[in-house]
Amino acid sequence: MTIGVEGERPLAFQRILEQTRVFRLGGARPERSMSIEFQILRDPRESTKKCSLTPLRNHPQVNFTRYRPDLELSAPNHIFLTPEGEELSAADAGRKVLLIDCSWRRVPSLLSTVRGPLLPRRLPVFHTAYPRKSSTFEDPETGLASVEALYAVTVLLGEPDPTLLEGYRWRERFLELNPSLQGTPQ
Repeated sequence: MTIGVEGERPLAFQRILEQTRVFRLGGARPERSMSIEFQILRDPRESTKKCSLTPLRNHPQVNFTRYRPDLELSAPNHIFLTPEGEELSAADAGRKVLLIDCSWRRVPSLLSTVRGPLLPRRLPVFHTAYPRKSSTFEDPETGLASVEALYAVTVLLGEPDPTLLEGYRWRERFLELNPSLQGTPQ
Protein backbone atom coordinates (compact mmCIF):
# COMPACT_ATOMS: atom_id res chain seq x y z
CA MET A 1 0.00 0.00 0.00
CA THR A 2 1.30 3.50 -0.84
CA ILE A 3 0.34 6.43 1.37
CA GLY A 4 0.37 9.88 -0.17
CA VAL A 5 -2.02 12.46 -1.51
CA GLU A 6 -2.06 12.60 -5.27
CA GLY A 7 -2.60 16.03 -6.75
CA GLU A 8 -1.38 17.89 -3.68
CA ARG A 9 2.09 18.64 -5.03
CA PRO A 10 0.96 20.31 -8.26
CA LEU A 11 -1.27 22.74 -6.34
CA ALA A 12 1.51 23.56 -3.86
CA PHE A 13 3.96 23.93 -6.76
CA GLN A 14 1.53 26.22 -8.57
CA ARG A 15 1.22 28.43 -5.46
CA ILE A 16 5.01 28.67 -5.20
CA LEU A 17 5.26 29.65 -8.86
CA GLU A 18 2.57 32.31 -8.42
CA GLN A 19 4.28 33.74 -5.33
CA THR A 20 7.65 33.77 -7.09
CA ARG A 21 6.15 35.45 -10.18
CA VAL A 22 4.51 38.19 -8.08
CA PHE A 23 7.76 38.84 -6.21
CA ARG A 24 9.84 38.93 -9.43
CA LEU A 25 7.38 41.37 -11.02
CA GLY A 26 7.88 43.78 -8.14
CA GLY A 27 4.75 42.91 -6.18
CA ALA A 28 4.66 42.44 -2.46
CA ARG A 29 5.74 39.08 -1.14
CA PRO A 30 2.63 37.24 0.09
CA GLU A 31 2.21 36.86 3.83
CA ARG A 32 3.43 33.43 4.93
CA SER A 33 1.39 31.27 7.19
CA MET A 34 2.74 28.36 9.19
CA SER A 35 3.50 25.98 6.38
CA ILE A 36 5.89 23.35 7.73
CA GLU A 37 4.24 19.95 7.50
CA PHE A 38 5.58 17.01 9.47
CA GLN A 39 5.17 13.36 8.50
CA ILE A 40 5.90 11.10 11.47
CA LEU A 41 6.57 7.41 10.81
CA ARG A 42 5.99 5.89 14.23
CA ASP A 43 7.04 2.49 15.50
CA PRO A 44 4.06 0.90 17.33
CA ARG A 45 6.55 -0.80 19.68
CA GLU A 46 7.26 2.59 21.27
CA SER A 47 5.27 3.45 24.37
CA THR A 48 2.72 6.21 23.79
CA LYS A 49 2.93 7.02 27.50
CA LYS A 50 6.61 7.96 27.16
CA CYS A 51 6.40 9.41 23.64
CA SER A 52 7.07 13.15 23.42
CA LEU A 53 4.88 13.33 20.29
CA THR A 54 1.69 11.96 21.85
CA PRO A 55 0.32 15.47 22.67
CA LEU A 56 0.62 16.35 18.96
CA ARG A 57 -1.87 13.72 17.75
CA ASN A 58 -4.38 16.40 16.75
CA HIS A 59 -1.92 19.09 15.67
CA PRO A 60 -2.92 20.32 12.19
CA GLN A 61 0.62 20.19 10.77
CA VAL A 62 1.60 16.78 12.10
CA ASN A 63 0.56 13.61 10.29
CA PHE A 64 1.22 10.26 11.97
CA THR A 65 1.67 6.99 10.09
CA ARG A 66 1.94 3.74 12.02
CA TYR A 67 4.77 1.51 10.82
CA ARG A 68 3.98 -1.92 9.40
CA PRO A 69 6.49 -4.10 7.53
CA ASP A 70 4.27 -4.09 4.40
CA LEU A 71 3.81 -0.30 4.43
CA GLU A 72 5.03 1.89 1.57
CA LEU A 73 5.14 5.51 2.71
CA SER A 74 5.42 8.02 -0.12
CA ALA A 75 7.72 10.87 0.98
CA PRO A 76 9.45 12.25 -2.13
CA ASN A 77 11.83 15.15 -1.50
CA HIS A 78 10.94 15.33 2.19
CA ILE A 79 13.60 16.53 4.58
CA PHE A 80 14.71 13.48 6.56
CA LEU A 81 16.11 14.31 9.98
CA THR A 82 19.23 12.24 10.55
CA PRO A 83 22.57 12.87 12.31
CA GLU A 84 24.41 12.06 9.06
CA GLY A 85 22.84 14.73 6.80
CA GLU A 86 23.82 18.23 5.75
CA GLU A 87 22.90 20.89 8.28
CA LEU A 88 19.33 22.16 7.94
CA SER A 89 19.27 25.67 6.45
CA ALA A 90 16.86 28.36 5.28
CA ALA A 91 17.18 26.87 1.78
CA ASP A 92 15.12 23.92 3.08
CA ALA A 93 12.08 26.11 3.82
CA GLY A 94 8.84 25.01 2.20
CA ARG A 95 9.59 21.30 2.22
CA LYS A 96 7.78 18.63 4.21
CA VAL A 97 9.73 17.00 7.02
CA LEU A 98 9.90 13.26 7.69
CA LEU A 99 10.75 12.15 11.20
CA ILE A 100 11.07 8.51 12.15
CA ASP A 101 9.99 7.98 15.74
CA CYS A 102 11.53 4.77 17.08
CA SER A 103 14.58 3.51 18.92
CA TRP A 104 17.85 4.13 17.06
CA ARG A 105 18.35 0.43 16.35
CA ARG A 106 14.96 0.23 14.56
CA VAL A 107 15.56 3.14 12.15
CA PRO A 108 16.74 0.92 9.24
CA SER A 109 13.59 -1.23 9.41
CA LEU A 110 11.26 1.76 9.38
CA LEU A 111 13.28 3.63 6.77
CA SER A 112 13.05 0.64 4.40
CA THR A 113 9.32 1.35 3.97
CA VAL A 114 9.81 4.96 2.81
CA ARG A 115 9.56 5.61 -0.93
CA GLY A 116 10.96 8.58 -2.82
CA PRO A 117 14.28 10.40 -2.67
CA LEU A 118 14.84 11.98 0.74
CA LEU A 119 16.91 15.03 1.65
CA PRO A 120 19.00 14.01 4.69
CA ARG A 121 19.44 16.94 7.07
CA ARG A 122 20.82 17.26 10.57
CA LEU A 123 20.18 19.84 13.20
CA PRO A 124 22.93 21.95 14.75
CA VAL A 125 24.01 20.83 18.21
CA PHE A 126 21.21 21.20 20.73
CA HIS A 127 20.82 19.59 24.13
CA THR A 128 17.90 17.40 25.08
CA ALA A 129 15.96 17.82 28.28
CA TYR A 130 14.34 14.41 27.88
CA PRO A 131 15.62 12.00 30.56
CA ARG A 132 16.32 9.03 28.33
CA LYS A 133 18.49 6.04 28.88
CA SER A 134 18.69 3.09 26.56
CA SER A 135 19.83 -0.22 27.95
CA THR A 136 20.13 -1.84 24.50
CA PHE A 137 21.65 0.86 22.26
CA GLU A 138 23.81 3.93 22.77
CA ASP A 139 21.95 7.19 22.12
CA PRO A 140 23.82 9.79 20.05
CA GLU A 141 25.21 12.60 22.20
CA THR A 142 23.30 15.22 20.24
CA GLY A 143 20.08 13.22 19.89
CA LEU A 144 16.90 15.06 20.79
CA ALA A 145 13.45 13.93 21.81
CA SER A 146 11.27 13.91 18.71
CA VAL A 147 9.18 16.90 19.81
CA GLU A 148 12.36 18.87 20.54
CA ALA A 149 13.60 18.16 17.02
CA LEU A 150 10.31 19.26 15.45
CA TYR A 151 10.34 22.52 17.39
CA ALA A 152 14.00 23.19 16.47
CA VAL A 153 13.11 22.69 12.79
CA THR A 154 10.38 25.34 12.97
CA VAL A 155 12.76 27.86 14.57
CA LEU A 156 15.58 27.16 12.12
CA LEU A 157 13.27 27.49 9.12
CA GLY A 158 11.93 30.83 10.39
CA GLU A 159 8.47 29.62 11.42
CA PRO A 160 8.70 29.01 15.19
CA ASP A 161 5.67 27.10 16.46
CA PRO A 162 5.53 27.13 20.28
CA THR A 163 2.34 25.04 20.18
CA LEU A 164 4.55 22.03 19.42
CA LEU A 165 5.97 22.25 22.95
CA GLU A 166 2.71 22.98 24.80
CA GLY A 167 2.24 19.41 26.06
CA TYR A 168 5.95 18.67 26.54
CA ARG A 169 6.76 18.05 30.19
CA TRP A 170 10.40 19.22 29.85
CA ARG A 171 9.67 22.31 27.69
CA GLU A 172 11.14 24.88 30.09
CA ARG A 173 14.33 22.90 30.67
CA PHE A 174 14.77 22.30 26.92
CA LEU A 175 14.51 26.03 26.22
CA GLU A 176 16.91 26.84 29.10
CA LEU A 177 19.47 24.40 27.66
CA ASN A 178 19.08 25.90 24.17
CA PRO A 179 18.81 29.70 24.46
CA SER A 180 19.04 30.14 20.66
CA LEU A 181 15.60 28.51 20.43
CA GLN A 182 14.01 31.03 22.80
CA GLY A 183 12.51 34.39 21.99
CA THR A 184 10.53 33.32 18.95
CA PRO A 185 9.94 36.30 16.65
CA GLN A 186 6.36 37.23 15.77
